[in-house]
Amino acid sequence: MQAGTEKRGNVYYSDEIIEEVRTRNDIVDVIGASVKLKKSGSSYVGLCPFHNEKSPSFSVSGQKQMYHCFGCGAGGNVITFVMNYENYTFQEALKFLADRAGISLPEEEDSQQNRERRNKRDLLLQVNKDAANYFYVQLRSERGRQGYEYLSGRALTDETIRHFGLGYSNKTAADLAAYLRQKGYSDELLVEAGLCTHDERFGFHDKFWNRVMFPIQDVNHRVIGFGGRVMGDGKPKYLNSPETPVFDKSRNLYGLNFARTSRAGNFILCEGYMDVIAMHQAGFTQAVASLGTAFTSGQASLIRRYVDEVLLAYDSDGAGVNAALRAIGILKEAGLSGRVINMEPHKDPDEFIKAEGRDAFAERIKKAEDGFLFEIRILRRGFDVEDPAQKTKFEMELARRLSQIENEIERENYLTVTAREYYIDPEILRRMVKSLAAAGAQVKPVERPKTASGKKQTAEDNRKKTQRMLLTWITDEPEIYDKIKKYIQAADFTDELYSRVAGLLFDELEAGRCDPAGIISKFEDEEEQRRVAALFHTRLPGIDNEAQKEKALHDIVCAVKQYSYEYYAQRQGTDLNALQQVIASKQALEELLRAHIL
Repeated sequence: MQAGTEKRGNVYYSDEIIEEVRTRNDIVDVIGASVKLKKSGSSYVGLCPFHNEKSPSFSVSGQKQMYHCFGCGAGGNVITFVMNYENYTFQEALKFLADRAGISLPEEEDSQQNRERRNKRDLLLQVNKDAANYFYVQLRSERGRQGYEYLSGRALTDETIRHFGLGYSNKTAADLAAYLRQKGYSDELLVEAGLCTHDERFGFHDKFWNRVMFPIQDVNHRVIGFGGRVMGDGKPKYLNSPETPVFDKSRNLYGLNFARTSRAGNFILCEGYMDVIAMHQAGFTQAVASLGTAFTSGQASLIRRYVDEVLLAYDSDGAGVNAALRAIGILKEAGLSGRVINMEPHKDPDEFIKAEGRDAFAERIKKAEDGFLFEIRILRRGFDVEDPAQKTKFEMELARRLSQIENEIERENYLTVTAREYYIDPEILRRMVKSLAAAGAQVKPVERPKTASGKKQTAEDNRKKTQRMLLTWITDEPEIYDKIKKYIQAADFTDELYSRVAGLLFDELEAGRCDPAGIISKFEDEEEQRRVAALFHTRLPGIDNEAQKEKALHDIVCAVKQYSYEYYAQRQGTDLNALQQVIASKQALEELLRAHIL
């Protein structure tokens, strides 16, 4: 590889082009288009798009052109953000940002050599696309008549079938495998993509056969997996692709590629593929569904990128009610508002729209029930309120749930409504809520994901934290480097990654620059990028005046040097470099104890 170039995906980009794209896209503008940010000091803060939280821990620095979440540890520069947020490869993220900034990237020659260099992810996306095209064609053939009649019988139009790319897998259990083999795909890849499988009874064969096929697409309309509905009485009724490098069921939603551009201001969350398709056909293009599994917190975080309110259109049976109750809790934890659409007397949205039409469903949307009030209404069913003891238990449980609402105004509003609805004296209910609150009945605040193991801080942890603080302080105030460089070298950062970052940072500072976001670009591994971002976003001690600042900086520099001295002293033995580092550290420490840095 030539110096000054970097292979990302299947294209070689020069460092100059990567840096031009990065520097021409202000990170605050890019992230601010997807995440609500609020100015806080010299940075911006918001709710992290990569995990559920109620209190903002996501920080974006315009000065450093970096982001970092103090809750889950996500971090990086503008390219890293686009890769993680949009689920893009490096190449796709760079092209997105280049187009945004009006920069032309070098085009890849579509040669056989380049096609062979495609990485596994590209191949999986391509084989899924080819499989989806194959299923689509089969639905329109004589062999797919049963599947086509099934979809037509469900009142789907040809335009809707085309829009969602619906298809059919033939009764013959090996024709897709033969087709894809003919296109040059290996058996190993077909298995990894979840399209084929191997067993003793049938040998190598298609995973899906005799099913109506629902291609599952990501937000960028790329096919990442499939769902298949069996024709006849076979089991299972619905079969879904397994988890693959491009298909994570817990972090995708069926129909999101279309719903994300809806201007409805909310999402309608359904249980199944047909519900979503029927609702889109009726004009409710904000409908989405989980992918054959229960609704997850990851999916709630995904939804929060686009809307603040979710309407639940789950089945009206007992299982649907339980699923709705669970989903309401997940939405609440994610900071989303949840309401429930009443489907009765029908089972699901598809059945409702067929029976009563679009306008009637739109009216049900307007009258969707508040999530908390829905929970209480379902809770009430479990108590015989004609029995004084049962009535007391219901009221105590209602009071407990009210006590869990943190916002005082919101809690009071729900208290007033529920007291009126269930014929409870509001003053008595209010005293019950206060009593429970005083006894500590409120639920604990949502714990943010921890990057550490939760164990007690060790000497090693303290040493690394001190080193991180110094690197953060230098990037916050680059001018202090000239005052400490006679005492601190990259080798004093005893973690291998910290030392590499310090070396890159110090080289830049010697050249009169300080570009921490550019340093991140020099690390290709995503986990390393996250750790590097954290090095530049460590919380610093509170400082009220210049004297406190001088003391805090002096203490941190001394601690880093002391740790360095101890580290190399334990390793000197026959290591000449370690011995030299010990001698240098000891001299610097003695001078530091007498010096005033600032």
